[in-house]
Amino acid sequence: MTPDILTNQISLLIPEILLACGAMALLMVGVFTKGEGANRLISALTIALLIGAALAALFLTGGDGEAFGGAFVFDSMAMFAKVAITLSAALALLLAMPYLEAERLAKFEFQILVALAVTGMVMMVSANDLISMYMGVELQSLALYVLAAFNRDSLRASEAGLKYFVLGALSSGLLLYGASLIYGFTGATGFNEIAIAVADGPSVGVIFGMVFVICGLAFKISAAPFHMWTPDVYEGSPTPVTAFFATAPKFAAVILLARVLLEPFGTMVDQWRDVIWIAAVLSMAVGAFGALTQQNIKRLMAYSSIGNMGYALVAIAAASQTGIWALLVFMSLYVISVIGTFGAVLSMRTREGMVEQIDDLAGIAQRNPGLGWSLTALMFSIGGLPFLVGFFGKFFVLYAAVQSGLIILAVLAVLFSVVSAAYYLRIVKVMWFDEGEVEFVAAPISIYWVTRIAGLSTIVLLPVLGWLIFRAVNVGTALL
Repeated sequence: MTPDILTNQISLLIPEILLACGAMALLMVGVFTKGEGANRLISALTIALLIGAALAALFLTGGDGEAFGGAFVFDSMAMFAKVAITLSAALALLLAMPYLEAERLAKFEFQILVALAVTGMVMMVSANDLISMYMGVELQSLALYVLAAFNRDSLRASEAGLKYFVLGALSSGLLLYGASLIYGFTGATGFNEIAIAVADGPSVGVIFGMVFVICGLAFKISAAPFHMWTPDVYEGSPTPVTAFFATAPKFAAVILLARVLLEPFGTMVDQWRDVIWIAAVLSMAVGAFGALTQQNIKRLMAYSSIGNMGYALVAIAAASQTGIWALLVFMSLYVISVIGTFGAVLSMRTREGMVEQIDDLAGIAQRNPGLGWSLTALMFSIGGLPFLVGFFGKFFVLYAAVQSGLIILAVLAVLFSVVSAAYYLRIVKVMWFDEGEVEFVAAPISIYWVTRIAGLSTIVLLPVLGWLIFRAVNVGTALL
């Protein structure tokens, strides 16, 4: 390999190299820096590092290409996903800073773990080989296991971390076993080589391996029936960790699942579409009906996440260019709304500490109109109320499904969306029409602005929705 080729290949990995080296450098800064301002310094530097990785993905990678024998690919979908993942992680970290200080959990290891998890995520969306895919997934997962149990003094957090670790190990086993079956029956680990091997018709062993890989990745996006960890982990983990779990890792895993199904197994749509179809319906059903009885807002958002991953699977099941750009638009708008919603949850602090019950929001719209209006807009957007941005995300997903002939799936998606609207409306009803005496203290400035801007974006983003769709359509056209 000539120096020029090596340089070109390494340039494709600038975001990953920047994040990995930056995390190691920040670890050294944390070890040797003392004082109360050290943690704030590392938080600010980590946010700058994440933004720098996003800018590197946009401007410094030097165009599309493959590296390391095709194991790593940088294309328009990888660039789109890396920008979304790094920026959403930066926002989640911005929300986390005041919470960690208030709860006396401000330790520099938190920011390092976030940076390492994001490194795994950006590797995942560029994986073009079963081995690089597994490395990215495990790098992300190992950091997330620790983050889930970051509050070691909390029994709930320890339980959440243990459940996530045990079930995550199971999903990794499924993923690895599926990858080994695929390698055994195709003789290849690269996505391009696997696509060639199955072009003339897959063997039964390849189909079984593919299903195991789907099951392993379905766990990562909390799609039913692999969703059992989600409510407990969302409730037990520190709220900023939950906000992080609900955004960047979901985006990365969904993009990886789409890449795995549409690139190496693009000729096997008839074999995997039914699996995705069933998982989508189950996810939407569990999300819609499971949230109806929840009293804890974090558990409710867990079921909401399960349901919304069902809509993401609908876009993947479409297996078309329209499905890809609809998936990117839906996930981008969903991440914005979820970040704002968890900002509102982090605003639910009384003088005695954090509260998480839905009933604690009673009457908050009168006492804190800004929070009330923001959370109302965010609930309506996630629920898909016309004509907020969340509505268009679901609309494009349904459009892709209908275009691909998945009429029954589209109808079921609409019906489950109507059911799920009940629990979003319930939160709005509690805020505006119930009487309550819970008095929240003023939210820190970072949480205040993230929540307000995210709530406002449900309307303000409408004029720029066309630009987002244009970018996503270019990605879909380039991929398929």
